[in-house]
Amino acid sequence: MVGLAEGCRACGGRLAVTMADLGMQPPSNAFLPSIDAARDERRYPLRAKVCELCRLVQVDYDVAPEELFRNYVYFSSYSDEWLAHAKRYCEMARRRFALDERSLVVELASNDGYLLKNFLEMGVPVLGIDPSDTVAQAALRIGVPTMVRFFGEALARELARQGRCADLIIANNVLAHVPRLNDFVAGIAVLLKPEGTATLEFPHLLRLIEQVEFDTIYHEHYSYISLCALERVFARHGLRIYDAEELPTHGGSLRIFAAPAARTAPEEGAGVRAVRSQ
Repeated sequence: MVGLAEGCRACGGRLAVTMADLGMQPPSNAFLPSIDAARDERRYPLRAKVCELCRLVQVDYDVAPEELFRNYVYFSSYSDEWLAHAKRYCEMARRRFALDERSLVVELASNDGYLLKNFLEMGVPVLGIDPSDTVAQAALRIGVPTMVRFFGEALARELARQGRCADLIIANNVLAHVPRLNDFVAGIAVLLKPEGTATLEFPHLLRLIEQVEFDTIYHEHYSYISLCALERVFARHGLRIYDAEELPTHGGSLRIFAAPAARTAPEEGAGVRAVRSQ
């Protein structure tokens, strides 16, 4: 959907409470050549509202993803600190999930291949998916296989038919950028192997509120995510969040670990219980 929302993007509930109203704003991250171009830039309502049923916080006016992401100019590898964060994650994931040359790691919003290249160096096969051909071309140049597509259930089924289901799905700092939240999570459920795990990192709504991080509210962030709201979305698509970690990145983030709900193992970790109790 593009334009004013008729209901919650997760459950269809009424967006009853306004958490923040920042007025009419242009989309962020554009590089404009002149003051005149800035004056002519299109502006859209920027309001963060709360669903009265599932408590997902979200903007109530959607700008088309094609306008925001097609010619994406942010390259993750620009940040040395973020590269180090990604490498630590890959080392942890290889050990925790026993990844090897028979595994497949799929990253959603893989950007310029900054993370997946670590798995390639470990001998673990990878696939990146990103809607921006700008960053995808950079990933291909360093040998990271990358599809230039928006991810959702249809693409997941296409990959599954090709026998390309994933042992590990990674989605770092992309969930907030997804307008069709159910379609995205349904895609994860389809693409994940029965014994696989999905890990997602996203800015934590609680930290936004506690630290008054109003500058993280912008049109690219369609949703502002709490664990309780996300658990409901994942459960709707047959996924169970079994562990969580709090991270200092992006003003305070969560990393969650999810698996098919039909699978009894692994047991729920202390991390997810600790976040729930906050």
